[in-house]
Amino acid sequence: MIIRCYGARGSIPVSGKQYLKYGGDTTCLEIRSKNDEIIIVDAGSGIRRLGNKLLGEQRYEYNIIFTHSHMDHILGFPFFKPIYNDKAIINLMGCPTTQGDISKLLSRAMSAPFFPIQFEQLKAKINYTADCPICFSIDSIEIFPINLSHPNVGIGYKFIEDEKTFVFLTDNELGYRHRNGMTFDEYADFAKDADLLIHDAEYTPEQYKSVKTWGHSNYIDALNLALTARVKRFGLFHHNQDRSDADQDLIVRECRDIIKSKNRDMECFALTQTTELTL
Repeated sequence: MIIRCYGARGSIPVSGKQYLKYGGDTTCLEIRSKNDEIIIVDAGSGIRRLGNKLLGEQRYEYNIIFTHSHMDHILGFPFFKPIYNDKAIINLMGCPTTQGDISKLLSRAMSAPFFPIQFEQLKAKINYTADCPICFSIDSIEIFPINLSHPNVGIGYKFIEDEKTFVFLTDNELGYRHRNGMTFDEYADFAKDADLLIHDAEYTPEQYKSVKTWGHSNYIDALNLALTARVKRFGLFHHNQDRSDADQDLIVRECRDIIKSKNRDMECFALTQTTELTL
């Protein structure tokens, strides 16, 4: 399983010299199975670059799953060039009980006067699956959803292939339990012994005091989850819109110091919009 990140920023795309290392694009991951099947997670602004890359590879069939439908996770969809290509086949997957009908939400986001091209004008063949399975598979990858603790709800995912496990929990508030959200212990059990956990770490503990209930975790809570779950690698994600590269480096350094003080050998890093990981 190969995991590539095309956007690790939270809330809104940013630009400037202070964001060069970690990047300014919002959430988008590409996962490749051992058979090179393509799974895309979320359509933040990072999906624009991914679409250009896929067309350059002459790849035209993709599976897109969504964590939720907040703007920073769907705003790149109208700029995903394969949707304007009649060779493309796109399988959209979403659970309407937790995030609404994702095809209707994307259509609404592209409706006048917000966007000049309407969803109905897209040339790609778009298939929409509105099931809410306990588990499903795409090619050789088994996928297990879990409800996120986030306003308007959302879904996190566990991906398993050949006994390697990747858990993705973005936009997940560990310090407050939202409607249909899970407890800290339930998330720890979900991520237990994972080879890789990527988790929302938007705020510092000081920032979190004034934004509790907004749907995101501080990095200490996210680190504690990774330590409790005893994951092998831990990636901080959904970086705050105002966090510079230098500030993010300090957070990574602090997390590594905490891990070392506990005599643990868990790898810790912050994702960039060019991170590539192999399990």
